[in-house]
Amino acid sequence: MPTADEPFDPAAAPDERRTRALIAGVAATVGFVALRVIVALNGHAPLPIDVWWSDLMIAVRTDVGVFLAWIPAIVGGTVGMIVIGALLVLALVWRRRRWDAATLAVAMVIVVAIGAPLAALIARTRPSDSLAERMATSFPSGHTAVATTVVVVLALALRRWYVWVAGAAWVILMMWSRTYLHAHWLTDVTAGLLEGIAVAALVWSAVEALRDRRARRAASTADEHLTPQETARP
Repeated sequence: MPTADEPFDPAAAPDERRTRALIAGVAATVGFVALRVIVALNGHAPLPIDVWWSDLMIAVRTDVGVFLAWIPAIVGGTVGMIVIGALLVLALVWRRRRWDAATLAVAMVIVVAIGAPLAALIARTRPSDSLAERMATSFPSGHTAVATTVVVVLALALRRWYVWVAGAAWVILMMWSRTYLHAHWLTDVTAGLLEGIAVAALVWSAVEALRDRRARRAASTADEHLTPQETARP
């Protein structure tokens, strides 16, 4: 794993990952909006797939399952994610990955700033027998959105396949947990997944573009200070 922000080569080809991330971010945004419209057209009531999944979670519920489901629910809660987010940012700074640390911090702030007011505005009612939440609003799932944001930013920044695999497993576990505890409908956690992908991918793309622009400007300034002999040197 690199221990510092990688040097920028002005002659290098544009990073294709940024293009792919931008496309993924836009697609996730469109998917989120489409799901929001579908939920609104249904009067914010649970969709048939929500009812089916909710009944399935009730049918397979056990005391052990509830105990296990509470683990990601607590870790991914407000206090848990503040602590984990701060530790991850500090770890990235310590590894001299300041741009990645800034990306993670900004993305986490944005996803929370969007999700909480949006849930209040949409005002979709949670399942009536929720084991984990008492607040009425449920769309989108904040736990899932924050978890997805952290995973996608880290995976894009660190470029390791095992980060993607472990991160995907964590997000799936979070989505299962929130529906198993009846804190959210299936479409709530799906919306949280889409929100997290959109925020993480778009923020990462924007920060990478800013980083490249600053590096190009610095490289151009350095070239202007070269003597004619240095410029002509092979």
